[in-house]
Amino acid sequence: MELFAERGYDDTTAAQIADRANVTRTTLFRHFADKREILFQGQDELVDLAVKGVQDAAPGSTPLEILRAGILPLCTVHTEDRRQVRQRLAVIIPTSLELQERAAFKRSAITDALAGALAARLGDPHQASMLADAGVRAYYDGYATWIDSDESDALIDHVSAVLAKVESALVGLAFSTLAMART
Repeated sequence: MELFAERGYDDTTAAQIADRANVTRTTLFRHFADKREILFQGQDELVDLAVKGVQDAAPGSTPLEILRAGILPLCTVHTEDRRQVRQRLAVIIPTSLELQERAAFKRSAITDALAGALAARLGDPHQASMLADAGVRAYYDGYATWIDSDESDALIDHVSAVLAKVESALVGLAFSTLAMART
């Protein structure tokens, strides 16, 4: 992170990273496929948490409760002691098209996995896709406000607040659709 901040992502080489970490390039590449993956490690963990959360939601849960069960566990990965690292990352990613594309891929992978788990649980792939899109958007929006916050509040508080707004909007749409159908 320090090298990327000092030199920029594109101007930092794998050899420089290995040197700063006191490892060989071979060792670096044994742990990371390329230098992007240093910044995006943990994607598989987020995917697994989302899927497991959906699968473990209580029987009889509503679709919104199941969505919440899939999204909120993602917050456990980002602890207060890692917030500064995340703040640096939020500055580095916009400087590189390659990193922006990788960030979009990560977001898509989480959304797709969540949609698949929701579809298996709810039996409706269209509803599952819409819920997954809304849930992952809420997660990332909450994450962005958490990164920008100077408070020591937890990420889950930010994500929960955004999820509550999403849930309220979806319920409001459902009621307005019902009201329109009755007229």
